[in-house]
Amino acid sequence: MGEKKRKESANNNFIFGKKNYKFMLIGLGVIALGFILMSGGGSDDPNVFNPEIFSWRRIRLAPTLVLIGFGIQVYAILLDPNKTKSSKS
Repeated sequence: MGEKKRKESANNNFIFGKKNYKFMLIGLGVIALGFILMSGGGSDDPNVFNPEIFSWRRIRLAPTLVLIGFGIQVYAILLDPNKTKSSKS
């Protein structure tokens, strides 16, 4: 009897809603894009210096995209999926 009652009272609701998962995927995509833009620029020969590693894309743009992606992830976690729109009428 106790186990039946426990199973009835246990809800199988997800913590996050559909909107949360959308924002999480967007944030993950932005983070991945930042890391892709950060990659490359090296040289196959260790005796040759390639100044391309100090490009604006790798120093400014890519880390900014990664931080924005982490911000989107935080927003997705804190977003309340059960919040309904309230009318101000």
